[in-house]
Amino acid sequence: MTEARRRVGLIGGSGLYDLPGLSTTGEVRLETPFGDPSDAFFPGELDGVPVVFLARHGRGHRLLPSEINFRANVWGFRKLGCDALISASACGSMKESYRPTDIVLPDQFIDRTHRRVATFFGDGCVAHVSLAHPVCPHLLEALDLAGREKGARVHTGGTYLGMEGPQFSTKAESWLYRSWGVDVIGMTNVQEAKLCREAEICYATMALVTDYDCWHEDEQAVTVETILDVLRANAATANAVLAAAVSRIDAARGCACRAALRDAVLTRREDVPEEAQARLSLLMERYWR
Repeated sequence: MTEARRRVGLIGGSGLYDLPGLSTTGEVRLETPFGDPSDAFFPGELDGVPVVFLARHGRGHRLLPSEINFRANVWGFRKLGCDALISASACGSMKESYRPTDIVLPDQFIDRTHRRVATFFGDGCVAHVSLAHPVCPHLLEALDLAGREKGARVHTGGTYLGMEGPQFSTKAESWLYRSWGVDVIGMTNVQEAKLCREAEICYATMALVTDYDCWHEDEQAVTVETILDVLRANAATANAVLAAAVSRIDAARGCACRAALRDAVLTRREDVPEEAQARLSLLMERYWR
């Protein structure tokens, strides 16, 4: 017996909002225990697959990376029945061989942010999920196969460094990060990965290379203008890859992502304050019956 297909969440970054074949059924605005999401969610279908789309920075790109309410966004996807989330975002390349318009599918993260909350827990309930492998291997494979099918130049695996922003790197920072051996740099994906793991949602990201940060001596340092130029040039390919990846996601995939909380919560339910129980009830519904 095949497992019923749940919704796939799609969260888009700069310029990646027009997915081919996406039909929506209106918008859904949610109130969450963690505040307001970036915008309304758009449920619908993509090539017959039920999906939910959210503009990460809000329509009109109104939110700085540090202003995004990552907890409300991820909670909203879970509330709307998503058990997988595919992210699309712009990134800077830290390697000569990763060129603008290339697609990188990182499987590791380094968190260099310092202003962001990246857990649903605390205030009376303690949990420690495993993040050794922060990206779902099944979603990663779906993106890899879809990218190659659509003729994109794809690099699968590697490390995404999450920086605070909103300013781009100094040269000293860029050279330091290069010395660490990271592959790409961006401002949004680390918190999504951490929170999806706590929400037992499979996660993978498609990082679209727009620039060489500012380390490359023969290339212009990153600017908003160069980023948008590359995104516009490659938007059709990037969106086609996302659309093709969704149809490749196996509803019955066997991964640990969707049971990440099974042994992660240390606090007994009877010791958790009522307010925290209410806040966590959606995430803990399988365990606090």
